[in-house]
Amino acid sequence: MKEEVFALVAFSSTHSAIKAEKELMRHELNVRIIPVPREITAGCGLSIRFDLNDLERVKKIIDDNNIETSGYYHIKKVGLSKEIKSIL
Repeated sequence: MKEEVFALVAFSSTHSAIKAEKELMRHELNVRIIPVPREITAGCGLSIRFDLNDLERVKKIIDDNNIETSGYYHIKKVGLSKEIKSIL
């Protein structure tokens, strides 16, 4: 079975998610806006998926731009199962 491991940051507002995507892309990070998985409670329905290795850089850019988040998560998908852990 195919395994996917990635990180995700959820936001308290759509505006925050869009602003974060813009800033992260400006720093040439490979990010993608995706719907928040239903297992995660967030203020809006958008999150940003990114490589787990970029976690510290993503967090710094978001913090430096005063963008409000509702959490960072480690996601592991194997087949149809999904494991979600809060990491920050």
